[in-house]
Amino acid sequence: MFTETQKIKYIDPDKQGVSTVLAFALLPLSGFATDIYIPSLPSMASTLGVGSIDVQLTLSLFLISYGVSQLFIGSIVDSFGRYKLSMISLLIFAASCIVIAITHNIYLIYLMRIIHGFTVGTIIVAKRAYFVDVYHGEKLKHYLSLFSIIWSTGPIIAPFIGGYLQTAFGWESNFYFLAALSIIMVLLEYRYSGETLKHFSEFRLGNIAGIYYSMVKTANFSLGIVMLGLAYSMVMIYNMTGPFIIEHHLGLTPMVAGYSSLILGFAWMVGGFIGKATINRPFFKKMGSNLMLQFLFVIAMILSLRFVANLYSLLFFAFIIHVTAGYIFNNYFTFCLGLFPKNAGIASGLTGGITYVIVSLLSYGIINMLPAKDEHNLSLSYLTISIVSGLIMFTIYRISQRNLQGSNV
Repeated sequence: MFTETQKIKYIDPDKQGVSTVLAFALLPLSGFATDIYIPSLPSMASTLGVGSIDVQLTLSLFLISYGVSQLFIGSIVDSFGRYKLSMISLLIFAASCIVIAITHNIYLIYLMRIIHGFTVGTIIVAKRAYFVDVYHGEKLKHYLSLFSIIWSTGPIIAPFIGGYLQTAFGWESNFYFLAALSIIMVLLEYRYSGETLKHFSEFRLGNIAGIYYSMVKTANFSLGIVMLGLAYSMVMIYNMTGPFIIEHHLGLTPMVAGYSSLILGFAWMVGGFIGKATINRPFFKKMGSNLMLQFLFVIAMILSLRFVANLYSLLFFAFIIHVTAGYIFNNYFTFCLGLFPKNAGIASGLTGGITYVIVSLLSYGIINMLPAKDEHNLSLSYLTISIVSGLIMFTIYRISQRNLQGSNV
């Protein structure tokens, strides 16, 4: 924790506007770190001389470390400040990107991807805290409402850029691009930003662990996080398998894989917008209807494979299924945070952290059982997640009804 004798570079009020734009610009970094090299996965596997599962593990390791970091980083930036930690993390992230680009050792890449997860987690948490430090009231609510929309630009734009980079320069260029982007952001942050935390809190692990425990033992909260993990796993499974299906099974180019990921990233955003538009409708009724539609779409996808199996059918069914997944994520994220209004910050970190750990383990486990071979395996992956989601949601509904009846006694 900083002392009064230490020199702290606080943000210049005259540069606050530019600093806010920079904070928003860093929010999609996690999406860029995962999605920009998705079109390059087949090429990486070929160049490194490893299997598809081996390169897909680079995504899972990032998600695990990114998720774990969010469980405790919030408390650290409250104690040691936002600015220096995010600047150091950006520099480490840039250096690790360069290491990945110049090495052909898959195990060294694994280590760098773990470092990516922790550094990106630190940057994102620090930038979220920036808005709470600087803004208040209605202006803060306005900026917070933009978080999910701005974050979703990463998964939409990154594969599109990555497809071009892969075609023109090879998979290594993706990581050189990320390194250059990070260095540019460091220079801009140094010029226009600064520390925003006024009161540094004491780091007490015991108190934090107690709050976490009380949240995790709340069944609705824990199962709601599982629903979030299941919803995002649908997207991540496509991210891990889609490029192999498009480039190997369908014989198309990495650029086509990039365009396809861009389209499906937009599907996730559409689901989020629909979720926001229906936020006041009865929760379990709308979620039940959405999950039923999702299940029917998956069944239709499986049945359609008897008659057609091409890029257009793949994207059509994946698009509508990803819309339903985005809808689930939007609603259950609000549901989980609404359970602990007095500890929304910690609940947000815990929700995000556990969600990414679930996504990494679940998606990697499913693609091990159903490898990236063709559209049939992808549809079976969707079916598995859809069925489990229905069972989990029914359990949450029963618990909520039981709690409601207990409160009325």
